[in-house]
Amino acid sequence: MNDESRSSTDRPAAGVAEAALHAPPQSIWSALREAVRGTGADYTRIPLRKAVFLLAVPMVLELVLESTFAVVDIYFVGKLGSSAVATVGLTESYLFLLYSIAMGLSMAVTAVVARRIGEHKPDEAAITAVQAILIAVLASVPFAVAGIVYAKELLQLMGADPWTLEHGYRYMQWMLGGNAVIMLLFVINAIYRGAGDAAIAMRVLWVANGLNIVLDPILIFGLGPIPAMGIEGAAIATNIGRGAGVLMQLWILFRGGRHIRVGLSQLKWHGATAFNIVRTSLGGIGQMIVATTSWIFLVRILASFGSDAVAGATIAIRVMMFTLMPAWGMSNAAATLVGQNLGADQPDRAEASVWRIGWYNMAFTLAVSVLFFFFHDRIVGLFSDDPKVIAIGGEWLRILSYSYFVYGWWMVAVQAFNGAGDTATPTWINLVFFWLIQIPLSYALAISLGWEHTGVFWGVFVSETSVGLFTLWLFSRGRWKTMQV
Repeated sequence: MNDESRSSTDRPAAGVAEAALHAPPQSIWSALREAVRGTGADYTRIPLRKAVFLLAVPMVLELVLESTFAVVDIYFVGKLGSSAVATVGLTESYLFLLYSIAMGLSMAVTAVVARRIGEHKPDEAAITAVQAILIAVLASVPFAVAGIVYAKELLQLMGADPWTLEHGYRYMQWMLGGNAVIMLLFVINAIYRGAGDAAIAMRVLWVANGLNIVLDPILIFGLGPIPAMGIEGAAIATNIGRGAGVLMQLWILFRGGRHIRVGLSQLKWHGATAFNIVRTSLGGIGQMIVATTSWIFLVRILASFGSDAVAGATIAIRVMMFTLMPAWGMSNAAATLVGQNLGADQPDRAEASVWRIGWYNMAFTLAVSVLFFFFHDRIVGLFSDDPKVIAIGGEWLRILSYSYFVYGWWMVAVQAFNGAGDTATPTWINLVFFWLIQIPLSYALAISLGWEHTGVFWGVFVSETSVGLFTLWLFSRGRWKTMQV
């Protein structure tokens, strides 16, 4: 789209971007303040390094606190014993299905909103936001019903021990029953990221997870007149924190951010836009369902070796999620830059942003792998004092350290596909590497060869290292640049 074809309302924004393009260099501290506060800059016009910085900083900070909550939560739950930790792990096996829908829908929303912003169509971006919220609410209903009515049966299906069936089912009822706040938190923050309002998404998660962290010990162990609720208290704290975050999201969305605002005239069902979101999201949902259902099968295999194996794996995966969140933040920045630059008809700039962020991710994950290799047992020991749980969780972290840097490249390549709207390609990749390789290989090593939990860990190592390298190679071929959304 050339300047002559833009409306007069677009020209002031272009003027601001032009001024930013020729502005004198900023100090690192002033740039950091701008990233945290938010900016109205046009990410398709300002220098690429600055665009990456302004988007990546709030996205990294946002997900660091999200992962901090996950670690703090499992720390407090760990005080209740290995069965309580296993309850969280088994419940998350089902929550991963919910996350797959929420994240798949979020990928589509980010791609479509970013493309509309890149095309300088803010009204169409706002219409997309409204349709995404309506779809998210509708998608949450079946999970809520299943979680409230069939919590015990779902846990029993996963091989839960007697303690979990007697005490832990209420945790699942709260987590699945209140899943709408999880769904909305994902989707509305995806709207902000796609629009380039990453600082708003960051502040929302700061509030939501900060409240979670404060309420967790109070509701789990009790304080003054507040009775101890045990593991159920952890779920209630999560729902309160995330519910507050959703209210904050909606207030800002209607009040207006720097790049997107929803008006009353846009509060209606728009069938064509909703269909485009659903169509684009199917690939994202598919890729996440493939990945998360493979994790359910892995947890089921681990459950056959006892609660200690599930607890150790649960702690290891929480630690892994914590350390990968900064890399995910940078990868989310890549998705926004790809979508907006393709919308602005700048595919080479879109590709350059991905390679730049990929190198940043690799450097970060290499540093983390060194920590995993040398301090794996100490890290897991922060969350459990059970020697067997520490040994199992530490073993997985050590195995992960051998190729952790591949995760950094894999995440940014996948998000490049998703930001372009090509959500189908990663789905097919995941289907082959996770269902056809990871699950059979893990079962063969763990059960057939008798390696037990170690077999599962090596099965994950082989399959996920392979999928990372293959995805990066496929990205380098460049067909994603031709996608239309």
